[in-house]
Amino acid sequence: MKTVRTGAVRPKFRLAPVYAALVLLAAVAVVPFLWMLATSFKHGPDIYTKVPNLLPLDRRTGGWSATLENYDYVLGLSGLGQAFLNSLWVCLVLVPGKLLLDAFAAYAFARIPFPGRDKLFAVLLAGMMVPTITLLVPRVHITQQLGMFDSGWGLIVPNLVSVLDIFLLRQFFRSLPAELEEAALIDGAGRMQIFWRVVLPLSKPVLAVVTITSFIFHWNDLVWPLVVLNDPELYTLPLALQQLTSQWAGRAYYIMAGAALAVVPVIIVLLVFQRRILEGIAFTGLKS
Repeated sequence: MKTVRTGAVRPKFRLAPVYAALVLLAAVAVVPFLWMLATSFKHGPDIYTKVPNLLPLDRRTGGWSATLENYDYVLGLSGLGQAFLNSLWVCLVLVPGKLLLDAFAAYAFARIPFPGRDKLFAVLLAGMMVPTITLLVPRVHITQQLGMFDSGWGLIVPNLVSVLDIFLLRQFFRSLPAELEEAALIDGAGRMQIFWRVVLPLSKPVLAVVTITSFIFHWNDLVWPLVVLNDPELYTLPLALQQLTSQWAGRAYYIMAGAALAVVPVIIVLLVFQRRILEGIAFTGLKS
């Protein structure tokens, strides 16, 4: 009589609830984006239906009624085109500068001994516990004193340093073998040479994570541009969309079309660099 071995089958059944939970969470995360995309292709009357529908269907006939008129209207607004360029310029200048300064600080905290290093790092970590919203007033005051209020540099300079990014980079730098730096020092390399030629090339995963997350955060940032900018010519894309929502009251299809256009660069970055993000999260050291 043959015996059926169920040892290999049971683990699969045990993981079934986990897979079901993951599918449910994925649906919760994806459905709002699908709703936004579907609404952006709908005619005005087709939005207001008794039964919600993700597809752009005619509410009277039930037939397919997708349209590109909403995108034509949104893309025809010159203000949004300028706002898109403003956001792109801010991110292209801010993200590399922020990455460089954060990497310098993280390397100093990780590898260069100096008096009070650990205490200063503890103070920085404690600063992460302060809600960001409470720092708006002093940040605005400093920005005004530096003459950068209501300017593109007012969006960039106050955001050039991130304690969280310094923490992630420091932890990764500490996980690198110290023997590599010792060998470079024996060969006559200085600290800057070691930083550029040894540490940074080995830190590509975490550098990719910091770069991508910084780009996504600053591309979607609304609060700081809303506080520091008055000139509509300097508005970033999220701020321009927020200002236009009052004009588009009752016309959700325009709002959804604008939001879909704003999400496109973020989706492209995530799809292109998805592997780098996972590698960086997996290899980021968390040693004390």
